[in-house]
Amino acid sequence: MNIKQFLLAGLLLTAGFLGQAQAQSKGTLADMSLIEGHWQGTFNGGPIDAVWTAPSGDNIVGFIRMMKDGKATLYELFAIEQTDNGPVVMVKHFRPGMIGVEEKDKSDRYTFVEAGKNRTIFEKQGEPLRILYERRSPDQLVIARGQQQDGKWVFKDLFVFSRAPKS
Repeated sequence: MNIKQFLLAGLLLTAGFLGQAQAQSKGTLADMSLIEGHWQGTFNGGPIDAVWTAPSGDNIVGFIRMMKDGKATLYELFAIEQTDNGPVVMVKHFRPGMIGVEEKDKSDRYTFVEAGKNRTIFEKQGEPLRILYERRSPDQLVIARGQQQDGKWVFKDLFVFSRAPKS
């Protein structure tokens, strides 16, 4: 093998690895399976419940219920759908009485950025805001908000959940 053949082989091998990395970077619903289950925590002085289904077909569905003083303060409904470009998280918010916060045909949309062991990151479409879903232990799930500071993404915990006891 001469030097040109060696360099060409190295270039092709590198291109193959980069192509594989790009294909993997699209993400799948399996990257979101870490949220499955019933989770509980506190937020803004009241209890918060979150429930997500296991991935099935091309989707995951779930909800978050926030309460204070025994009354609902906000509901969030989630649909996570697999697309050709990876999972997309869609969220609609409702006040008590199922009064929509977003317009009827609108939802907050978050596109897949990356996944690692026990963590997945999405970015809100049209805004420099990222959401991190992270399992810190088998019985703890955290949702953190990320914003850029000094050219880096900095995440702060938004919701810290514990696995709900089986009833």
